[in-house]
Amino acid sequence: MSKNKKGLIRIISAIAAFAAVFGCYLGLEARAPQWAWLIVFLAVYLAACYDVLFRAARNIVRGKVFDENFLMIVATVGAFAVGEYAEAVAVMLFYQVGEFFQNYAVNKSRRSIAALMDIRPETACVLTDDGEKTVFPEEVEVGSTLVVRAGERVPIDSTVVDGEGWLDCSALTGESAPVAVAVGSVALSGAINLSSVIKVRTEKQYEDSTVAKILDLVENASAKKAKSESFITRFAAIYTPAVVICAVLLAVLPPLFLGMRSAAVWTDWVTRALTFLVVSCPCALVISVPLSFFGGIGAASRHGVLVKGGNYLELLSNVDTLVFDKTGTVTKGRFEVVAVTGERERVLVAAARAERFSAHPIARSIVAAAEAVGYSHDADGGTAEELAGRGIVATVGGAEIVCGNALLFGERGIEFERADGARGTVVYVAENGVYLGAVEIADAVKDDSAAAIAELKALGIKTVMLTGDRGAAAKAVAAEVGVDEVHAELLPADKVTEVEKLIAACEHNGGKSKKGKRRNAVAFVGDGINDAPVLSRADVGIAMGAIGSDAAIEAADVVLMNDRLSQIPFARRIAKRTVGIVMQNIIFALAVKAATLVLAACGIANMWLAVFADVGVAVLAILNAMRCLRVRNKAESKAGGVATK
Repeated sequence: MSKNKKGLIRIISAIAAFAAVFGCYLGLEARAPQWAWLIVFLAVYLAACYDVLFRAARNIVRGKVFDENFLMIVATVGAFAVGEYAEAVAVMLFYQVGEFFQNYAVNKSRRSIAALMDIRPETACVLTDDGEKTVFPEEVEVGSTLVVRAGERVPIDSTVVDGEGWLDCSALTGESAPVAVAVGSVALSGAINLSSVIKVRTEKQYEDSTVAKILDLVENASAKKAKSESFITRFAAIYTPAVVICAVLLAVLPPLFLGMRSAAVWTDWVTRALTFLVVSCPCALVISVPLSFFGGIGAASRHGVLVKGGNYLELLSNVDTLVFDKTGTVTKGRFEVVAVTGERERVLVAAARAERFSAHPIARSIVAAAEAVGYSHDADGGTAEELAGRGIVATVGGAEIVCGNALLFGERGIEFERADGARGTVVYVAENGVYLGAVEIADAVKDDSAAAIAELKALGIKTVMLTGDRGAAAKAVAAEVGVDEVHAELLPADKVTEVEKLIAACEHNGGKSKKGKRRNAVAFVGDGINDAPVLSRADVGIAMGAIGSDAAIEAADVVLMNDRLSQIPFARRIAKRTVGIVMQNIIFALAVKAATLVLAACGIANMWLAVFADVGVAVLAILNAMRCLRVRNKAESKAGGVATK
């Protein structure tokens, strides 16, 4: 039986016992001595709150006296002292009900994050000369060959060396669609093999693998508190002893200064003080604020957005300027043929017959495009000479094929049509001195980039792109996706400078709060090693987790595990929702408590109203905080992924 179920059974049993005893008390109060009722109610009280007594005593020993457990004990024991037996037990029972709801909410939030912990592979099957050997993932060396069967998780980031199939990467990226893998494909640790047996070669040690880094990020996120969360912690540490002192003064000073000596008067003011204590318990604030941020982080993690702490979630809600790297962030980070002039199939095949001799990424992209239209080089022979910075000249099947830039064609005296205004790299193609056409190769834009940037702009966020690429290529990409501002041909240090300018402009335009803190923030999104400095400098650094470098992920505050820009508006909505719920809880709790404290001091509020002002407000605040878990990812739903309502 779970701890929560045991707690629920104990609370229900205590409530039933209290109801029976209270019913008898109402009917038989005058027929039994008060000491007998004291014993009966005290027995129910101890059965209901022995754990609270234990926590209070333990915290006192540790030097932490003024917490909510101490306040409840003082208030209820005081109620017993003035003869309010039923109220004392009722206050403690309601407090325990509130604690149950708190634990339920915390556990639900924790389960959303703990689901990630299930991605941890327990064992790895290593292929050795003597056969298969099962070991812990931490014991596997780089370069080892692992066997991953259907239904098993990939233990360590690897490359497929034998077999093909499908991997479920939903726990890593938030994407529900399986990923096809074959020889040469990357297999991320934590992914589940859905089909046949595959063999993989490890590329990293376990501690450097994706699964280990995800777990580390999640486990350490709660250590980085948001400003409001830290404020509540500091507030409670000062507030609690202050209200205890106020309660003591409320119980003692009025009778003394007003010259009231009767026992009834003293009992009245002590009861007011006890009610004051019950009301003053800061449970709603101390519990609901961290719970809200915890829930927000959990909701984001379920959709492949890892936030390293509540402070970054709070900063993300204030972002009004979002800066992008280009290559690998807005674009796919790999070359593709985007345009062909001349007869497409003929130009591509001719170019591929020459470029197949080169290992350059541009050459590989041309060959891939030619293969898509039916080209196969199996029967091709020939020779080729690669000319650095100009292109390649190949002799294949008795034909001379020239592929290269304008400089190479000028050197060889081949007439061609210059492709001006191209955003990418242009490769001119000629066969036996006759110009055939040109192939334009560029870094293709990600499918969701334009939609994500449009959504960000709809949220009132300024978008800026910083890149080391050529100006023409950068402007073409910026125009295609709708970026507001673009700066090209930048070194890593230049990117930092540009972000610092944006931060200064943000400070100037948005102003500062009374405490000198900027109201608005600047976020940077990148993926490469060269982006690490600017990721660290920005208010919020966002890294691409799937293709991003280790340095970028380490420097970032938020990691997008599926590399989709559409996750950024989603993360911003989570951040806004979380911070909004936090503020709702703070305002609601303080307003209700302030009003009830005044009523308690004036003798208008009784113990039952005090219970609502404490436990009732805490329960409502906790239930409101749980809304942070229910955030729907619109982009994911459109793509067919699983989304929470």
